[in-house]
Amino acid sequence: MASVMEDPTLERHFKGHKDAVTCADFNPNRKQLASGSLDKNLMIWNLAPKARAFQFVGHQDVITGVQFSPSSNLVASSSKDRTVRLWTPSMKGESTVFKAHTAAVRSVAFSHDGQRLVTASDDKSVKVWSVHRQCFIYSLNQHTNWVRCARFSPDGRIIASCGDDRTVRLWDTSTKHCINCLTDCGGSATFVDFNSSGTCIASSGADSTLKIWDLRTNKLIQHYRVHSAGINSFSFHPSNNYVISGSNDGTIKILDLLEGRLIYTLHGHKGAVITVAFSRAGDVFASGGADSQVLLWKTNFDSRSYQDVLLQHSRRSTPDPPPHLSDIHPRGPHLHHPQPTAIQVSPAVKDTRSTEPHVIQLGQSVHGNMLLNSWPRLTPMQSAAANSHHYNGLPECHVANSRLDGWIEGGSASRAESTAENETRANRKEGKGRREEEVEMSQTHPLEVLSGHPSSVSSTLRHIVQQLDILTQTVSVLEERLTLTEDKLKECLSHQSQILKDLRASRTRRRTESEGTDESSVHST
Repeated sequence: MASVMEDPTLERHFKGHKDAVTCADFNPNRKQLASGSLDKNLMIWNLAPKARAFQFVGHQDVITGVQFSPSSNLVASSSKDRTVRLWTPSMKGESTVFKAHTAAVRSVAFSHDGQRLVTASDDKSVKVWSVHRQCFIYSLNQHTNWVRCARFSPDGRIIASCGDDRTVRLWDTSTKHCINCLTDCGGSATFVDFNSSGTCIASSGADSTLKIWDLRTNKLIQHYRVHSAGINSFSFHPSNNYVISGSNDGTIKILDLLEGRLIYTLHGHKGAVITVAFSRAGDVFASGGADSQVLLWKTNFDSRSYQDVLLQHSRRSTPDPPPHLSDIHPRGPHLHHPQPTAIQVSPAVKDTRSTEPHVIQLGQSVHGNMLLNSWPRLTPMQSAAANSHHYNGLPECHVANSRLDGWIEGGSASRAESTAENETRANRKEGKGRREEEVEMSQTHPLEVLSGHPSSVSSTLRHIVQQLDILTQTVSVLEERLTLTEDKLKECLSHQSQILKDLRASRTRRRTESEGTDESSVHST
């Protein structure tokens, strides 16, 4: 197989995000690519040459997850602002907001029929939503720490989730019970997903490992440690023969699952690689990183037809196609040393297909901008504190645990510059009169001057936000209780129906016995 392999190549690089790219997904129609970022914006890139890109504005904090619906007509995004949004990828830029989580939402994914969404959150819960009714359905609550990722199985009967409690949990969507808990994770589990056939799941971790379990035997069948730092994301090839992974070590690794080995190491990003994703056809894949870029790669190494691959592996111990991973080694830790043949790809490669397309901004709320402009001015120290707080709990790893130092440096340069500018401005103001400071304040924040009561407005807004948070938490608790009540009612109704059946049966039996007694008495007379 190696003799007919071709190296993956960098096709395009998309520049438009102003901060680290945290998530990406291909449209099933093969015409678009969506990406989310620390800059709070959702970008939809058209893959056709010289086509426009769309920037969707609406989230108030970092976007942590994005996925197209199977029908291609919707895009779901999750954010640290505790919300999930459903976007219509059109010029209107419309979106519907889902609120039930009480902390940052870390991932969002559609079921394969497009009828449901599953989300994972720092509130230690996994929630399932109805896309058609646009409402919360039920919660899964057995994780004991932040939940990083959740995914539906291809048939929709199982949900896999993972998180900082170092477990991967499997949930039955019909009973809503946890049916298995995999505890082989050596550290925080950052990402989980099913292969396309639904027979295996894989999970990645902050301990730089990638593990694959066979769901039919509930056994760990492959264990790779090919990265030198935590893995943030991975993606199965549609054929299930390959996996790509992105890591804080700045590389993309490509694994051949049939042969159980590392086949490529790609160097294209400056800094951590935070997200990777195959297209639905597997002919291309995308990666996003701390350098604010989205890179589009051509697969190449799977140029042969899938039938040819099956023929090559026909001598394996299981003759039934398609091949499954239960026959494949390594079953223990599979360690790899850096390969001298690793592919070095320059991100400055010549791109004749519009590397910086015209960006159209959609979905921006004027009312939202007015609220942001009405907040009081921060001192330099407050601004620095706010900036440092903004990065607490970055997607895929804790900052507190120092697992994302690599891509925080790339994403915080602009904030360091703004902090320095604030300090310079503060020093200048110390030498000026109060009148000049008031003039500058009036020019910078006209809404504060017009209102005449900036402190009262800001305090009122803070109070409103607090009350909304309380209402959101209350609604979440009520919905969970309603779900439990509904389950109890169903159980009571089933018991009641069974009791009625038993009563009818007993009455029928008594009637039969009485009729038999009457007949016997008649015969005796």
